[in-house]
Amino acid sequence: MKANDFRRIALGLSGAVEKEHMGHPDFRANGRIFATLHADMKFGMVKLTPDEQTTFMRAHPDAFVPEAGAWGRSGCTRVRLDVVDEETLGEAMTLAWKHTGVKKKKTTK
Repeated sequence: MKANDFRRIALGLSGAVEKEHMGHPDFRANGRIFATLHADMKFGMVKLTPDEQTTFMRAHPDAFVPEAGAWGRSGCTRVRLDVVDEETLGEAMTLAWKHTGVKKKKTTK
């Protein structure tokens, strides 16, 4: 996976926009950051709960690790782009996006 794939998945979520934070791209919904791309474009970050972080790290130890320090302890999870697959990243990104309080659009039938 490349940085543009990470970007496409993030921006595919309802209400998501790309901004910049501390010199690198971030992705927000409802004004809240749910994911970022590292400046090197080799890693991303998804903002999970600590329990969600543990689940992803156990299931995919090569793809997910905590970010450094307090950020990592609070659930900010580093994603190794050259290892993670699209479906797994999509699941993690969707959970992070849900924490922003954005509601999915209802479809009418």
